[in-house]
Amino acid sequence: MAKRGKKYLKALELIDKNKAYSLPEAIETLKQVENVLQRKFDETVELIFRLNVDPKYADQMVRGSVVLPHGLGKELKVLVLTQGEKIKEAEEASADYVGGEELIDKIANENWIDFDVVIATPDMMPKVAKLGKILGPRGLMPNPKVGTVTTDIKRAVTEAKKGRVEFKVDKTGNLHVPIGKISFDTNKLVENALAVVDAVIKAKPTGIKGNYIKNAVIKTTMSPAVKLDVAQLQKSLEAKVA
Repeated sequence: MAKRGKKYLKALELIDKNKAYSLPEAIETLKQVENVLQRKFDETVELIFRLNVDPKYADQMVRGSVVLPHGLGKELKVLVLTQGEKIKEAEEASADYVGGEELIDKIANENWIDFDVVIATPDMMPKVAKLGKILGPRGLMPNPKVGTVTTDIKRAVTEAKKGRVEFKVDKTGNLHVPIGKISFDTNKLVENALAVVDAVIKAKPTGIKGNYIKNAVIKTTMSPAVKLDVAQLQKSLEAKVA
């Protein structure tokens, strides 16, 4: 295990490892931790869930997307792969790059990946398929389950620009989802987090018995994790929906 610096160890003292925090408490604690760590960049805050699923079974795969109410704190570059009249629709929706086979070839031949989101119309997918080895490992491959293979280009681009994030459980049953920057106001991070919790719960496989979310933590890119009270998290969501 890597040796921790003095600032990290001091920050660790701010977190009660035996306590399950409410979401606002956890975020305020992270902000205190950040003040101690004094990072020179605006760290991303992420939720990490331990789910009661076994992803090796297709019917237990958890995958989806969610539009964060307050975005991620950065402008995303959106690529749309389409043809015909949909090109104009993509351009009018302010996609950063729009094209068809010529952009597919550029990605394939030049390993061009200067974008954060890829959206494609269904008619382009047979051609996009050859990009699987390039886009797949980076989480950029268009997929109908998360709304990036669609004929509604305007909506897809608008949502991506607003801050839609995709999520997919890993092979160990963990799910990592970014919810914004540590500089965000606490209430904005809470609202983004609850939107993610709602989406993850809605993505629950139908055959799962018992507690779906085993545990959850919140952390920044390089900070220690703060344990969340899952029951409190779900109550907060229910109160927001009500």
